[in-house]
Amino acid sequence: MTSSVVTTAQDPPPPAAQTTSSPQKVPALALVAPSVIALLLWMIVPLAMAIWFAFQRYNLLLPDNRAFTGIANFTYILTDPALWVSIGITLVLVASVLVITIGLGTLLAVLFNQEFPGRGIARVLAISPFFVMPTVSALIWKNMLMHPVNGLLAQMTRGLGLGAVDWFADFPLISIIIIVSWEWLPFALLILLTAIQSLDTDQIEAARMDGAKPLALFRFVVLPHLSRAIAVVAMIETIFFLTIFAEIFVTTGGGPGLATTNLAYYIYLKALLEFDVGGASAGGLIAVVLANIVALFLVRSVAKNLDT
Repeated sequence: MTSSVVTTAQDPPPPAAQTTSSPQKVPALALVAPSVIALLLWMIVPLAMAIWFAFQRYNLLLPDNRAFTGIANFTYILTDPALWVSIGITLVLVASVLVITIGLGTLLAVLFNQEFPGRGIARVLAISPFFVMPTVSALIWKNMLMHPVNGLLAQMTRGLGLGAVDWFADFPLISIIIIVSWEWLPFALLILLTAIQSLDTDQIEAARMDGAKPLALFRFVVLPHLSRAIAVVAMIETIFFLTIFAEIFVTTGGGPGLATTNLAYYIYLKALLEFDVGGASAGGLIAVVLANIVALFLVRSVAKNLDT
């Protein structure tokens, strides 16, 4: 009887665990800290200087005659009738341009959403004014379009037998409103056209099958869909319209009188024409408070609109 020797092959020993050194993770806070610090310095340093000068009697013509005056600058600014005139002009300017840009922007968005020959070229031409610098556009309107002698509008009115119109002398605020509206209408058109293109075509077809006319279709289908985009356009444009300066500086210089002096131009007059740094800083702080109140109201309105 022979015994067979059974040999079992043993599994090879597992390889030694390889220890790899993983790169150490950099905290996210360390990555964003430089940008946040630079942004805070960019905002806080000018604001701190404005607060400091707002409580000082500081005139650029008398730099050595500087003293602490408490709230005297604020009292002077708040009792200056020109401040309240500039605030009123600012509100009229902002409200007028908002109505024009959002109203025409909505109508143009509906138009450019339709199929017609040359639609691409028409879109480019309609959007192009937004890429022109405010100073350049103001010069174009001042010297080429609204000039009382050589302007295109003057030639058109003379051709109709109405005589030339000196826009910046007879209708200064309306002229500024037209220029700013021409600059910002393409922005409203872009946002609203993008929003209207996201509208579900099935809703439109269903409304048409139910017998909805074009006006009813626009009122009950298109406008509710555009409400969020309109709120966003209103918020962004209002923030920029509160600081309109270049168009006024190039065309009317705030005049005639105070007819086109908005809040931003009023602060410029105090700081760089009257050399009153203390008063201008106080006015700037008042403008910051008003702008933040408006921004807070707009942000809440947009957030409420987005939640619905």
